[in-house]
Amino acid sequence: MNATTLLTFLLITGTIGVISWYQTRKERLNTIVGFFLANRNLGFIAVGSGLLFANINTVLFVGENELVYANNMSVIGWGMTSVAAMLIVSEFIMPIYLRTGIATTPDYLERRYDSSVKRIVSLIFLVNYIVNLLPSVLYGGAVAFNGLFHFSDHYGISYWSSIWILVWIMGTVGGLYCLLGGLRAIAVSDVLLGAAMFTGGILLPWFGLRYLGHGNISEGLAVILSSKTEHMRVMGGPKDSVPFSTLFTGMLLVNLYYWGTEQYIVQQVLGSRNLAVCQKGIALACFGKILSPLLINIPGLIAVHMYSSLHNTAEVFPRMVSDVSPPVFVGYMAAILFGATFTTYNAGLNSASTLFILNVYKPWLEKQQRMADDRQLLRVAKRFELSICLLAMFIAPFIIFAKGGFYNYLQMVGGFFSVPIFTILLVGFLTRRVPPLAAKVGLAFFILSYGFTQTVFPTGLHFLHVLAILFVITCVIMLVIGRIYPLPVPYVPVVSNVVDVAPWKGRHVWTVALLAMMVGVYVLFTLASRA
Repeated sequence: MNATTLLTFLLITGTIGVISWYQTRKERLNTIVGFFLANRNLGFIAVGSGLLFANINTVLFVGENELVYANNMSVIGWGMTSVAAMLIVSEFIMPIYLRTGIATTPDYLERRYDSSVKRIVSLIFLVNYIVNLLPSVLYGGAVAFNGLFHFSDHYGISYWSSIWILVWIMGTVGGLYCLLGGLRAIAVSDVLLGAAMFTGGILLPWFGLRYLGHGNISEGLAVILSSKTEHMRVMGGPKDSVPFSTLFTGMLLVNLYYWGTEQYIVQQVLGSRNLAVCQKGIALACFGKILSPLLINIPGLIAVHMYSSLHNTAEVFPRMVSDVSPPVFVGYMAAILFGATFTTYNAGLNSASTLFILNVYKPWLEKQQRMADDRQLLRVAKRFELSICLLAMFIAPFIIFAKGGFYNYLQMVGGFFSVPIFTILLVGFLTRRVPPLAAKVGLAFFILSYGFTQTVFPTGLHFLHVLAILFVITCVIMLVIGRIYPLPVPYVPVVSNVVDVAPWKGRHVWTVALLAMMVGVYVLFTLASRA
């Protein structure tokens, strides 16, 4: 283990931690709004950075670079369709959330349907966080750190043991950070990590190309452009990890769910000062997603020309960083990975406790005719966070046995939770008489049908196409139920503005510019692969 690398990592990580503490030391974190929503006082840079780093974590660093190395650049579709999805969410969904003054996305479902739908969706979210999101983030972080610092080799322990140890170290530290700082501390560290990530995004490809070209960047670029160009394909075929056709079916639906419904993502935005700040923050996050391939895809492309084969392809990103970079930069990248892991992990913990306290525990107390003040609720919230921390740390190491690639596995499992929730939300947005029964039947049908197609009776279709087909069928079922058993009184949205909801005037210009950049990424790589 290189001492310079370790010292650089500790210095940068410690500096970010100290600055985050200093900036939040006077924040009121003894209230629900203060701890969970940062007192609804986040600026657009904090909102955009929070969105970006709640999404960009070691799962992407490890998983997408692995798919580029093993397959091709078609995995870039997840990030690029995110841009279109975020812009749709910014224009149509976030104004609804901020006008209604909700604290969690299931709050809207309660107002549109009923409290039982809210509880069901809240429990689905919690199961997703406990078995999918939190363990995957810890596992990805453990894989990355073992690859960067070579713990298993340095200490002479098995790879399996090193993953267990690293998962528990990161889970413990991340849990403590979230418990002490709340959403505000997460947002401050996100801003600092955002600046560090863009610097790393420029330097890492530079080091990689220089390594390929034996000190000459242009020669390294020539190596990529002249051989193994099939790995540069962004328009995946039917047998690729991400077929191009899925961008317009299930992938768009998953991203609309993710950016417009997923609690740990939406919670970054609900802390905005107003709608204009919210929309500016989303635009900033879109720009970050357009630049993110520099770190989550290009290293895997460079690694194709460095390693003829790897026993564990999940280690391609950390191994490439370690092999091409000077020790100081390896420590710098380790600090970014460490921060990115904690950002998503802590956002997930914070949102899980928000859902549990506001949508499960507090309604249960009220049903028992018992009252609790904010201090008592926060005490229970922190105990709940500790409990799911422990569960996630126990589950995370077993992801090593996932088949079909780490990232594809996570997206496939996420399908059980994502599109079903988005489906009932969308029908709720677009109709006024569809009853709660339709939402419950829709959720049950979608989840059971998807599970059946992925386990008992495989269809042969890509799971994203299956999600799109089930989305259409579920919408039809809900509309039919709405026609047979309509609500006696049509739903009327209740406006409860807790912040200013005047939209950002310049949003349309930036929307066009961001969409043009998104298309430009596809054009650039398509031309390069054919050069």
